[in-house]
Amino acid sequence: MLYAQNNSRQQKREEKEQKKLRKISLFREIEEGDNLYTREFSMGARLNTDGWTGFLELGYRKNATFVNYFQLEFSEKKDPKQDRASRVIPVGQGFGISTTPFVYGKMNNFYQAKLGVGQKRLIGGKGNKNGVEVNAIYYGGVAFGLIKPYYLDLMNDTGDPNQRRVVKYSDAIRDDFLNRDLIYGAGGFSKGWNELTLDPGLHAKLGFRFDWARFNDIISALEVGINAEYYTKKVKIMVDQDGKSFFFNAYVGLQLGKRWNK
Repeated sequence: MLYAQNNSRQQKREEKEQKKLRKISLFREIEEGDNLYTREFSMGARLNTDGWTGFLELGYRKNATFVNYFQLEFSEKKDPKQDRASRVIPVGQGFGISTTPFVYGKMNNFYQAKLGVGQKRLIGGKGNKNGVEVNAIYYGGVAFGLIKPYYLDLMNDTGDPNQRRVVKYSDAIRDDFLNRDLIYGAGGFSKGWNELTLDPGLHAKLGFRFDWARFNDIISALEVGINAEYYTKKVKIMVDQDGKSFFFNAYVGLQLGKRWNK
């Protein structure tokens, strides 16, 4: 009986020790070492040399080295010469009216909705919880350019702030549209959405992604790279600038998300 009791206690201690070792092994797998999770979802934002981008990404692991992913993006491109400003309109006796901010000489807002498929290739694993996982990325797909007229709130020819009209650019009102003395401000973000025109195209991207998250099931990454887009019709953003079909930029982005097994 004593032997059986001792043997039972020994067996329970061994089982408890095995459970403890399994927990430690699982925690180390989550915290450090190879990242082998089969699914991942993340969202993020990028600052481009010609605007900004917000995106959602869904990834499927192919093997220990490659992850295939789909990405949905929404962006806005800005001309490097555009400048957002406001002005003070004097009304007499030392008083003035501060106008709403506007972009002088702007003709159109140019937005893009993009859908693409890409692949992430592991260059270097993080090795331990304090390491950084480095991946090369290549990605491409279709782009839908959305051209929205830019509206200005213009005063009448006498510069009376109480007599105004909200207008978009046309050759017939070019002189008024580019007359700073008549500009009261931007016409408002809501103006022009019912006048969108579609400009389809293609896009491609190359870059590197650096993931510093302590746990493998978490995505905390910085991405840098270059992006190219081509549209079927030339897009004109500023009145005095030529329209163009090809856009090229560099970017830096922040990405946060989660990984799991199917």
